[in-house]
Amino acid sequence: MFEDKELEQIKQRKIQAMLDQADHPKQINTHPLILTDANFENTKKANQLLVADFWAPWCGPCRMVGPVIEQLAAEYAGKVTFAKMNVDENQSIPSSFAVMSIPTILVFHNGREVQRIVGAYPKTQIEAIFKRYIGL
Repeated sequence: MFEDKELEQIKQRKIQAMLDQADHPKQINTHPLILTDANFENTKKANQLLVADFWAPWCGPCRMVGPVIEQLAAEYAGKVTFAKMNVDENQSIPSSFAVMSIPTILVFHNGREVQRIVGAYPKTQIEAIFKRYIGL
């Protein structure tokens, strides 16, 4: 009898947790996140598929890629997390990934770098580097 009551309590807590989760779905980012040396590792771990754009405000090709990253963030919201890191303000992480030229786009799947492109590429080519990892 005691086990039945305890099992019922566990079941009720689990049901309530599921209902609470349904009431508060995970936030979907429709804009790129801003990465810093301080939040990079946690952001990388928290997102199954992360596309990180390493850029600087003075970089002409970076300013061409920026709007593309914005568009892709909106189009793939809920499937892919996009982020941007200003390499002038954050030097530790770019250095640890040997980012020598900008723009550099790194794709992380389950916390591991799986793809990299350096330079300004059209939307279709940027899209192609991460699409193969959606749904894995």
